[in-house]
Amino acid sequence: MDVALARYIRALRAAGAEISTAEAIDAARAVAIVGYSERTTLKDTLSVVLAKSEDEKAVHDRLFDLYFSRTEAQARADGKSGDARTQDGASGQPEAGQPGQQDGQGQNAGENAPGDPQGAQPRGDEAAGDPSQQPGGQQASGAAGAPGAPSSGGGSGQGGGASSSAMPDSVDALVALANSGDADRLGRTIARAAEAAGVDDIRFESQTAYYVRRTLVHMGIEALEERMLGRMRERTDAARAEVQRLMDARSSLQRQVRAHVAKRFELFGRGATDQFMNEVMVDRSIGQLGARDIERLKAVVARMAKRLAVRHSRRRRIHERGRLDLRRTLRANAGYDGTPVELVWKTRRKDRPKIVAVCDVSGSVAPYVRFLLLFLYALNEKVTDLRTFAFSSRLQEVSQMLSTRDFEGAMRHILDRIGGGSTDYGQALVDLEADHWDAIDGRTTLLILGDGRSNNSDPRIDLFREAAERAKRVVWLSPEPPARWGTGDSALLRYRPFCSHLSYCATPTDIERAIDDTLQAYD
Repeated sequence: MDVALARYIRALRAAGAEISTAEAIDAARAVAIVGYSERTTLKDTLSVVLAKSEDEKAVHDRLFDLYFSRTEAQARADGKSGDARTQDGASGQPEAGQPGQQDGQGQNAGENAPGDPQGAQPRGDEAAGDPSQQPGGQQASGAAGAPGAPSSGGGSGQGGGASSSAMPDSVDALVALANSGDADRLGRTIARAAEAAGVDDIRFESQTAYYVRRTLVHMGIEALEERMLGRMRERTDAARAEVQRLMDARSSLQRQVRAHVAKRFELFGRGATDQFMNEVMVDRSIGQLGARDIERLKAVVARMAKRLAVRHSRRRRIHERGRLDLRRTLRANAGYDGTPVELVWKTRRKDRPKIVAVCDVSGSVAPYVRFLLLFLYALNEKVTDLRTFAFSSRLQEVSQMLSTRDFEGAMRHILDRIGGGSTDYGQALVDLEADHWDAIDGRTTLLILGDGRSNNSDPRIDLFREAAERAKRVVWLSPEPPARWGTGDSALLRYRPFCSHLSYCATPTDIERAIDDTLQAYD
């Protein structure tokens, strides 16, 4: 697999796309067939092979345009004819200096890009006009006599001496490059220096300044700054003019390098940053989350719910083990005169998940209810039999409202309409027994979210015990820590003997764990 494609796949994975090794190999084979010459064909091909969902296709479209882009100079070069590089550069190749490129072609030195039998070597006029090219066709070493230039062995180890050999060999060459207006050549030089500086390892946006400086050092900026400081000590008009020229060149290089590093961050760092923030969020108390955190967690909860759905949708087949089903074995072998050629084993019948969720929507519990219901309704393909009830004092079913309305709008309506009363768990159980008792049967998991604080009213333990006897399981999630259970007006310890599972639920991870445990009862 060529380096350009391998790094593109790495960028997709960093952005959250799930690409297996087999799919990466398929992509390499597909690119070997279609080549890089047709941009649209390449994009559609990689989309078919690497993107399996709408979200992954959106990620692919965004990163493809960012990764396989061209500078204006390259676009002008594509209009010229007569050599293999021009033919191959018709927007299919990554921008000069994209990851994995050596000599701007996305291949290691000596390797041909797919679809480019000529190896896409630079044209003679480009080599002649590049200050990084020495007479006789040899590239400057970058370190040979150039103050502040990196050694040939420096950098990230990718590309070896090729990365540093293309650097300008003097301050004058660097200034000329900055002022040349040749975006194509400047882009290649910056990309080689960035590769040597390890810019593709960027993970956080706060690292931008660090990698900008490292890239500039690999380009020889220290020598330029040393000359600039030396000329500042002189008091002549010529010295001041040269200082201004050097400062302008440095500013121009800084802008170009910063833009390049920002681009690499979007490719390789943005996904890593988002993943880190998600890992932090899922272990943070829901009660401490702000509005911006909640928006981020919506996507996180959707992924967690998808993971749970996939985990509990796998069929657990029993193969050649367990108890022999004699009746089915005899029937299956009737054609063999009863000889047990094919054995049939007894299997355990799995119930489909059936959940009745009863949620306290009083002020202290409301944030937790939002995430629990978001989880449950994100599992709609796995949990098809779900009924949801909300209460503060009187119990009301809200299943239809949540399934037909926008989720956020429905939650606001529920909290405004139901969440304003005085919390009464006993009255909620009375309403459940009077109007919805038939919703609870031997296949039902009764899932309750609340703190058990009933304002010193009758908690109706008798009805709760009856509900527990009717249900398959009773799972209670409390947003209060165990040290507060049973204190004040909390009746939670009185409900506890009839619960199959009672746990402290403070973070999205706790909710995921509880729902996972609930679904395992049906596997």
